[in-house]
Amino acid sequence: MSGFDFDLFVIGAGSAGVRAARVAAEHGARVAVAEEYRYGGTCVIRGCVPKKLMVYASGFSEMIEDAAAYGWNLGPASFDWPRFLAAKDHEIARLEGIYKSVLERAGAEVFHQRASLVDPHRVRIADGREFSTGHVLIATGGAPFVPDIPGAELGVTSNEMFELSDLPRRAIVVGGGYIACEFAGILNGLGVEVTQLYRRERILRGFDEDVRVHVEEAMRARGVDIWIGADVTALRRAEGGEIVATLDQGGEIETDLVLFATGRRPNTGGLGLAELGVRFRDDGAIAVDEWSQTAVPSIYAAGDVTGRAELTPVAIREGQAFAETVFGGTPVRPEHVLIPTAVFTQPEIGTVGLTEAEARGKGEVEIYRAAFRPMLNILAGRDEKMLMKLVVGAGRRVLGCHIVGHGAGEMIQLAAVAIRMGATKEDFDRTIAVHPTAAEELVTMRTPVA
Repeated sequence: MSGFDFDLFVIGAGSAGVRAARVAAEHGARVAVAEEYRYGGTCVIRGCVPKKLMVYASGFSEMIEDAAAYGWNLGPASFDWPRFLAAKDHEIARLEGIYKSVLERAGAEVFHQRASLVDPHRVRIADGREFSTGHVLIATGGAPFVPDIPGAELGVTSNEMFELSDLPRRAIVVGGGYIACEFAGILNGLGVEVTQLYRRERILRGFDEDVRVHVEEAMRARGVDIWIGADVTALRRAEGGEIVATLDQGGEIETDLVLFATGRRPNTGGLGLAELGVRFRDDGAIAVDEWSQTAVPSIYAAGDVTGRAELTPVAIREGQAFAETVFGGTPVRPEHVLIPTAVFTQPEIGTVGLTEAEARGKGEVEIYRAAFRPMLNILAGRDEKMLMKLVVGAGRRVLGCHIVGHGAGEMIQLAAVAIRMGATKEDFDRTIAVHPTAAEELVTMRTPVA
């Protein structure tokens, strides 16, 4: 037994913090967790889970339209936003309870309040109590960034999108990343008139170029009005109650809702980290080494607050690796390569590995690509196509896989296993296709397009 009150004090009960706390406790550590808001973090409360529920809700509008083409006779359909919110809130409360009970069952002591550091081995919680600890894990995640423009307070962020009392008739989505594109699709699917403003040349920067073009064209065809090279410089409230957005290229747009989906920043304020010598990256994230350790030996950080790869499964892996390394006697480095990712735009994206541009920067490549109307769209009379793309490098190894369309997220999980194992194009070619499916295109592309 050490002379500390706790062996580990975790600040933040999101994906990284809860996993680290549970695993450390299972290894016999005395663990405390402080969380000032709700258990489960961004993913459960204000991110992945409620967002996916909203994606499902918005997708039914298209399914109802297509049902007639498949022989269904349906009456007039309408969407009940308050009813959906109640169901969503019930599910989130259930998941939050699970997260809290996981900590309690593991034997961790839970403090439902804010915590900060007094010194490298002492934590103070909001009620004034202080506790000594052998190690500290900072797992406070991130928060939406709001641009500093006049009237910015009239806009909302992704946090507030899950609590809107009413659906707007019109909405402006500011941003071109995956959060902006996902919410643009959600609102559009729920019948909102959506204008998406992005200051750069094409949405979804960082994704494969074919994916970016394909999704942008599909979003436009579905009714999202995407303005490229446009940004908001000011917001004001008009006499009629609507919001007026002033654009940098001149002109104004009237709307009922402005969503700022302009990136996220690490939650590091007020923790006392800088005063203790913890270093930060240029983007404000906590700088850590390969073991998630900061410049102060007793202080570690995991999850979005480190800015390494801001995804829930990555945060979980980082928390697990930290606990195994420090308390389990098994040094584990969290890896940040070949991370499969699903983006719940409409249409959906699944991607893993290198983009074509990244692969070409490393050497010669072959590109296999197929764009086709999936069977689901034929009877419905929809022209929207799916995209399948394989990036093949030296030794015929598959370096990247990119999918756009229905079920892309589910498909990419399995493709990621093959690519992680070092599958070659010939391994894909030898695999018998599952017919009739969209996924069979992954193993039937025979001729490179570039």
